[in-house]
Amino acid sequence: QVMEGEPFYHFSHRGTRQRALSRHWGWHMRLSRDPQVLWFEQQTLKRRSRRGTGVVPTDPWFPKQWYMNNDIHPDLNILTAWSRGFTGLGVVLTVLDDGLEKDHPDLAANYDPLASYDFNSNDPDPQPRYSDSDKNWHGTRCAGEVAAVANNGICGAGVAYNAKIGGVRMLDGSIMDIVEAQALSLQPQYIHIYSASWGPEDDGRTVDGPGALAAAAFHRGVTQGRGGLGSIFIWASGNGGTNYDNCNCDGYTNSIYTVSVGSVLGDGHRPLYSESCPAILTTTYSSRTTSKVQIVTTDLHHRCTDKHTGTSASAPLAAGMVALALEANPALTWRDLQHLIIRASKPAHLQAEDWAENGVGRRVSHYYGYGLLDAGLLVQEATTWTGTRPQEKCSVQAVQVPREISSKLIISTDVSSCSKSIRSLEHVQVELSLSYSRRGDLVVALSSPMGTTSTLVTVRPYDTSQDGYKDWTFMSTHFWDENPKGIWTLRLENRGDAENTGPKAPSPLSLLSPGQLTSFILHLHGTDEDMPARRSAATATDECLRRDKQGACEDCGSSLYTHHGSCLSYCPPRYYGRTRSATPRDTALVCASCHPSCYTCQGSSANNCTSCPSGHTFRDITHTCQRP
Repeated sequence: QVMEGEPFYHFSHRGTRQRALSRHWGWHMRLSRDPQVLWFEQQTLKRRSRRGTGVVPTDPWFPKQWYMNNDIHPDLNILTAWSRGFTGLGVVLTVLDDGLEKDHPDLAANYDPLASYDFNSNDPDPQPRYSDSDKNWHGTRCAGEVAAVANNGICGAGVAYNAKIGGVRMLDGSIMDIVEAQALSLQPQYIHIYSASWGPEDDGRTVDGPGALAAAAFHRGVTQGRGGLGSIFIWASGNGGTNYDNCNCDGYTNSIYTVSVGSVLGDGHRPLYSESCPAILTTTYSSRTTSKVQIVTTDLHHRCTDKHTGTSASAPLAAGMVALALEANPALTWRDLQHLIIRASKPAHLQAEDWAENGVGRRVSHYYGYGLLDAGLLVQEATTWTGTRPQEKCSVQAVQVPREISSKLIISTDVSSCSKSIRSLEHVQVELSLSYSRRGDLVVALSSPMGTTSTLVTVRPYDTSQDGYKDWTFMSTHFWDENPKGIWTLRLENRGDAENTGPKAPSPLSLLSPGQLTSFILHLHGTDEDMPARRSAATATDECLRRDKQGACEDCGSSLYTHHGSCLSYCPPRYYGRTRSATPRDTALVCASCHPSCYTCQGSSANNCTSCPSGHTFRDITHTCQRP
């Protein structure tokens, strides 16, 4: 292409890696020998960062944000994403909840009226209803997790603190299918991400999902929303753990169109309230047992709180991280994002007995999906990701005649007919119709030809329903990227405590068995591309130039900071970045310690502070921190 108003020409060559740092030898020789070429230079990627403020926000409560300020290892690695320049700029996110305190001083600058509405009172203002009990704080808290303003001296910082945030008031009134549908399809060409932390009762006995209108809104959202790339729906997996609930009985969180987010405590243990099911894709932190500080965010009456918790605290953190990924690559489809989330989630220290390796070598759990979401990894994968090929769907009707379910029933089905269109799986759904005398006693599991077993629903002791499942669809993400070719096996088994001997009413059926399976349809979704063959962006880059005998990095080049033997794109709290030595030739960067009185700083002395540890007061004039 001709450079406007300049006598230069910009050629791009398909055979040269776009991000190559070394010059292409063949083209270099040919151009240097061409007498008509006066000057040429291969263009390479240059790292540039904004000068002035450091990566770590100076907000007074940021030192309390343990899940993103490097207090625990691993944290959500938000600082790495910020250090690469991604803060959610240009991304619009809305929280579907009980309202949003739009004039909150830590939200007002990011509040977007075009991404907001009140469906409870039918007006454009999402301001929550205040009452003596002040119970409508939930939406405001969730919004602050995503988009609380940074570096303004108030509260903490949101994960995507430069994103635009809207609120939908819909849960503070009678909730109907049409209200849900209107909320899910609000401004779909303007809003990019919808975050929701609600669903059917988490009582361990309900099987319920979206009605006809909400279901249509989800489908319309992913096909037409965001200019055809698809709206992103982030969903909390549910708080029914204490009722032995299973999120596969919740048709919102187990929809293929939603990203279902699980919860973990700071120490890697499972919260009592968390539900398990194979629809969960990823996990973020929700609370901490070792201190009184939970999730830090905005609260009603212009206040801050450090007590936000539950799976409804996990979903907005994931939504904020997805906003960072969309800023890094706005062309991502709704399916691309699910691929990236899987690749950017790590089992880390998350504790569960059921971690298992699937057919493509990824570890996955019914409690955490693919593990703890890593924002640095997510934006890194997003910047280099090339779009996936179209979604293919293949359905196999596996039951022709009704089958009796006594204590166990195993059904195998060959899906070779699907392997023409699907080479790499994405979501797998099992649509069942069955009768059973006590629904909660049935455990349903699906095994793939590559040997992965996914428990679709566990025992739910409080579910005494005699209604069975009527065309209910279970979903699993555990077979992602596997090749579907071969024999799939569905296993139904009575694992209830009491021997299930059928209903007490004398019916001919109850003498034979407690129930029967009348329909089993296996729905496979995926693509014809060989997805496991794609290299991960993370494994392709080793950023260290020189290591010592112990393997610790000594030189990270001129664009990364050496810190405790590893290479970082930022200096963590209590450190500041500087060149290693005064000699101009040595361009290596290191993280040096702040004065012990500072939380963030620009130098090593007590009057170089830019923010203070919790409880200390920052003196603007002297740049010092004063003890309480």
